[in-house]
Amino acid sequence: MQRYILIRLVQAVITLLALSIAVFISSHLTGDPALYLLGPDDGLAEYEEMKRNLGLDKPLPVQYAKFLGEVSRGDFGRSHTMNRTARELLIQAAPATFQLAFAAFLLTIVIGVPLGIVSAIKRDTLWDSFGKLFAVLGIATPSFWIAIMLVLLFGPILGWLPTFGRGGPSHFVLPAFVLSWASMAGVVRLSRSSMLEVLDSEYVKFARIKGLRERVVIYKHAMKNAIIPVLTFGGLTLAGLLNGSVVIEVVFAWPGIGRLLLQGINQRDFPVVQATVLAAGAFYIISALLVDILYAYVNPRIRYD
Repeated sequence: MQRYILIRLVQAVITLLALSIAVFISSHLTGDPALYLLGPDDGLAEYEEMKRNLGLDKPLPVQYAKFLGEVSRGDFGRSHTMNRTARELLIQAAPATFQLAFAAFLLTIVIGVPLGIVSAIKRDTLWDSFGKLFAVLGIATPSFWIAIMLVLLFGPILGWLPTFGRGGPSHFVLPAFVLSWASMAGVVRLSRSSMLEVLDSEYVKFARIKGLRERVVIYKHAMKNAIIPVLTFGGLTLAGLLNGSVVIEVVFAWPGIGRLLLQGINQRDFPVVQATVLAAGAFYIISALLVDILYAYVNPRIRYD
């Protein structure tokens, strides 16, 4: 197990290094921030001075080496447009995204897993039809359309819930539901198919032949094995939710990482874009590593050589 974790940590570092190269190059392809920051009356001399101030007058390999050295010390640079360090902006936006992500993840687990298991247990019944319809709508319906419809319904029409900004518990209801519906749909489908496969296995049939109560068969024998694929999907889903949804945060004016990323892209703010994308990649890598480690504890049959 320790050797496996060490190998995965090395792979994680290599992946982050490759991600940093991709982010650095792609951000420079979006445009020149010096041109964005110049005024209408500025000329070539002001442009060259702006490039020197931003460090853009050096070759790309030199800029990347400097960027990598600063990132290794936790310094993502200073925002060109907000006059603050990218790390400060990221730390300021992270709590809002974390709170929204965990609220959405709680809905995903509390609603998605039981609904998928009930759909499998009560196959071809009304519960099963509802679960499949819920999953299809969650996967097929665009999240921005759901968000706009819910804003119109619960805001101007009914006036039941706040539709923008970050505040009390009521502010979490709409954005958390919209953010989690697609992941809930995936959990419902995955837990249903996994549970159906386990229920048709030989050891479950043998447990029923022995005369065990159906509740014991479901919770002790079937669910423990059916939950392993859901665990993988859930871990990666949490990483995706932590990264923040640009659409949801923009529609609901939620001051999180996704909104910060879009703002950095629109303003060609390289430090902000690089900081948010690298943070998102780190979330994914750490979540995938934790899920792999949890495998061995959830199912003792799984071992790493």
